[in-house]
Amino acid sequence: MGKIIAIANQKGGVGKTTTSVNLAASLGVLEKKVLLIDADPQANATSGLGIDVESVEIGTYQLLEHTKKPEDAIVTSDSPNVDLIPAHIDLVAIEIELVDKEEREYMLKKAIDGLKSQYDYILIDCAPSLGLLTLNALTAADSVIIPIQCEYFALEGLGKLLNTIKSVQKIHNSNLDIEGMLLTMYDSRLRLSNQVVEEVQKHFSDMVFKTIIQRNVRLSEAPSYGESIINYDAGSKGAANYLNLAHEVINKNG
Repeated sequence: MGKIIAIANQKGGVGKTTTSVNLAASLGVLEKKVLLIDADPQANATSGLGIDVESVEIGTYQLLEHTKKPEDAIVTSDSPNVDLIPAHIDLVAIEIELVDKEEREYMLKKAIDGLKSQYDYILIDCAPSLGLLTLNALTAADSVIIPIQCEYFALEGLGKLLNTIKSVQKIHNSNLDIEGMLLTMYDSRLRLSNQVVEEVQKHFSDMVFKTIIQRNVRLSEAPSYGESIINYDAGSKGAANYLNLAHEVINKNG
């Protein structure tokens, strides 16, 4: 039975999509079957895996509307063992359209429950907000990875996200677990980066992944070629970081 992991933080630019795409690709090369669901209207995970966003006709929007079967939305990517349910800008409208629906927080869960047996891991790339889209992802997920940028405002808003996770656990999904906090964009030369790492590890100890994602030019370049870091430059520091993270996730899940 597969595990559903949401990758969430309401702050933008913390490395959610970078983590979603590259963790999926890393798990794929380690011979795990992975489905990545793009639940962000910006559709960066879709373009990051080389899919033309403009050509997307069936994706996360139709999945949440329950107008199409999940199997119809799945596309294969160039990354080994990685499938994708793509997003399109039309996903922007979903929060308004779902607002009157009954059990609106469970739309994604109902749509993808049947896919769990087909994949080892289902990753959900969340939008940078705590709206209905993210709520759907957290309700559908077994656990959540929280990327935290090694910068000054990193811990700001983290309390809000943890409160949201608590209320989802209480009301919608009592089995939701924190898979781990992931420190991203780390630069060992900066005192501030080291301070953030220290603070997060001190406060959250075992909840923090041992792997730290370092700042890496190749990691920033890869999305513009529509490739994961594994396809773009497997010998880079960024690829090594995400492969280490994939090993950690696999080991943690036995």
